[in-house]
This record gives sequence, structure tokens and C-alpha cells, in this order.
Amino acid sequence: MGYIQRGTHTFKMVNIALFAGGFNTFAILWGTQPLLPEIGKEFHISPAVSSLSLSSTTIALAISMLIAGSLSEVFGRKPVMTISLFASSILSILTAFSPSFHLLILCRILQGISLAGLPAVAMAYLGEEIEPKSLGMAMGLYISGNSIGGMGGRIISGILTDHFNWHVALAVIGMISLIASLIFWFILPKSTHFKPRKFEIKKLVTSLFVQFKEPGLLYLFFTGFLLMGCFVSLYNYIGFQLIVPPYSLSQTLVGFIFIVYIVGTFSSTWMGMLA
Repeated sequence: MGYIQRGTHTFKMVNIALFAGGFNTFAILWGTQPLLPEIGKEFHISPAVSSLSLSSTTIALAISMLIAGSLSEVFGRKPVMTISLFASSILSILTAFSPSFHLLILCRILQGISLAGLPAVAMAYLGEEIEPKSLGMAMGLYISGNSIGGMGGRIISGILTDHFNWHVALAVIGMISLIASLIFWFILPKSTHFKPRKFEIKKLVTSLFVQFKEPGLLYLFFTGFLLMGCFVSLYNYIGFQLIVPPYSLSQTLVGFIFIVYIVGTFSSTWMGMLA
């Protein structure tokens, strides 16, 4: 079987599927960010403590991604991504019914674990199935789905919280994500170039840590760590400032500050094409 080429029907299906998958993952991951003031108010906790509803998920996601990528070497790219999307969507709906902050954190940790399947595997899938000269654009489109998911999840949750409450907001995001999971499952082509490995823990661990022997990759990992740390911290706490005087913004307007993500949506595709 040949590689998938740009301009073909299969290429479009791959990009739509991964766009839907990226939307699912990052809408769920970041959907609670504009809700932190409401979560803090309901459970009578400080801004720092309420932010655990987001940081606990990202920490669990970061650790689980290291494992999910290795598991996909054994069980296949599409199965791992599909299970990840459906599990995280169902957990998102269940999270909406959390009666206590401790249960909310537990659900969010489980979400972080289940969310890891797509971001850990999607790039590997594209690298194996897309022809090299079309790979940059395909990766850029996938990342644009991530950014739209992150933006859409925040805006939707902000609007719904204003009209209902944060419980309804998370439930709706979960249902939208479930639809996105179905789209992903139905239209993503099966891997044709994937070669499974036997389940050998030693080899899986070796393939995981061999990346840390390359200095260039270590610099990239550290840069990503610093940039994402600053990015997440800023958006975690800015909502607490914007809902009180002198701004006194509604949850809807606080959610719309994430519309700046549109810049990343277009630039990621553009940079992919340039690369």
C-alpha cells in the first residue's frame, strides 16, 4: 500500500478525523479553565486549590502520554486513539455530576489518563501513513484542531455556565466530544504501514527512554515545559481578576478571551506547509 497523498479523498478523511479527535481531547482538557472561579465559589476553595481541577489532569496526561505511545506500538494506532476518545468523553459527562471537589479531582485525573491516547499517537500515525511532502500540512491541520478544541471548549463552557452552571457546561462538552469520537472512529482509515511489536516490557521501556539520549530533544522538551507552564498559569488565574471590579466581566466574556486561539489555528497549518 502506498502513502496517503495530499488532495486525495483519504487525505481529507484523515485530516477531518484527527481534527475531530484533537477537538475532543483539548475541549475536554481545557474546558474547566474559565470555570475555575465558579468551582472555587461552589466548593469554598482558593484559586490555587481550584486550579488543581486543571493541573491534576495535565499532570496525569503528561505521564500517561509516555505510556500510551509505547502501548500503541503493541495494540495499534487507531485502537488506542479510539478508546482514548470514547473513554475521556464518557468521563467528561460523569465529571459533570461530581458532588465534591475531591471526586471532581479524581474524575479529572482519570480524564488525564484516558486523554493521553490521541496526542501521544496521532503524530506517529501521520508519520507512518502520510507521504513525506504532505506530512507538514497534515500535522498543521491536526494541531489546528487542537487549538480550536481548546478555544471551543473554553467558550462553550463559559457561555453555558452563565446561563446554567458549570455542571451543565461539562456535560455538554462531554456530549459534543462523544459525537466527535464517533466521527473519528467511522472515518479514520486503518493503519496500513503499522507493524506491531510483541508486548515486551523491557523493549517498551527502552523505546521510551532512548529519546532522552538525544540532547536536541531534551532542549525541545524543556522549552515546551517552560512555555506551557507560563501559558497555563496565565490563563488559569486571569479569570479570577476579570470577574471582579474594575472589569466585572461575565463568564461568557471570560470564555471569549480564548478566541486568541484562532491565531494558532491558522498559523499551525501555515507553519506546517512552510516546513
